[in-house]
Amino acid sequence: MTFLVGFIVAMAVGLTGVGAGSITTPILILLFGIAPADAVGTSLVYAAIIKLAVAPVYFWRKQVSLRVLGLLCAGGVPGVLTGVALIDVLGGKRYEHLLLLLIGATVAIMALFSLYRTLAKDAPTVGKDRPFWLPGIAAAIGAEVGFSSAGTGALGSLVLLNLTSLQPAQVVGTSILFGLVLSMIGGGFHLTAGHFNGTILWQLLAGGLAGVFAGANLSAVLPARPLRIALSACLSGLGLQLCWKAFA
Repeated sequence: MTFLVGFIVAMAVGLTGVGAGSITTPILILLFGIAPADAVGTSLVYAAIIKLAVAPVYFWRKQVSLRVLGLLCAGGVPGVLTGVALIDVLGGKRYEHLLLLLIGATVAIMALFSLYRTLAKDAPTVGKDRPFWLPGIAAAIGAEVGFSSAGTGALGSLVLLNLTSLQPAQVVGTSILFGLVLSMIGGGFHLTAGHFNGTILWQLLAGGLAGVFAGANLSAVLPARPLRIALSACLSGLGLQLCWKAFA
């Protein structure tokens, strides 16, 4: 079961560029009963490894802007450290319901953002360069990633589409590399804090490493838009379920 989850989530990442943390965290909480802080840590490490495996593909295709990636990391790295510190404070049993509510709300909101961006007919194909905005916005995204593991795919792509002149292919590649950096840093700190489930992590990776390459290859022949719409709708439901669980 865990192997299959890892495969499907990673294939969704390879196909659409979003979903590694957004899907994994609520599934680990709702289906496997993992504590919220451990679910976030496990999701971040899982996301970091599958993105690291597929990153050379985006470099080889020249889909990464190092200039934009540097600006994003300038704000995103301090932001993710802030998010990790926050979840460490709220990770105890006393705050578990609050943590569930915040993670659920974050996942649902990110999914709705992604759904809106995918459905919007007037969404810009290429935006205008506003590089000075990137570090500040990336800091907010980083904090949210460190706290809930969700957001670099949906929010990162949205920011790059509107605040840079990158082509869509470069938006996907740069966003995935930005997510890789944040996942590696956030996941590393969660590991040192003990916020992870080793058994579940290895099982996720066993399926995920195969799934991410399958998705990357299928993305050349399958339309990404319908898949992103379906994925965003599912994520909205998962986020709302987490919010409901917080009050149950």
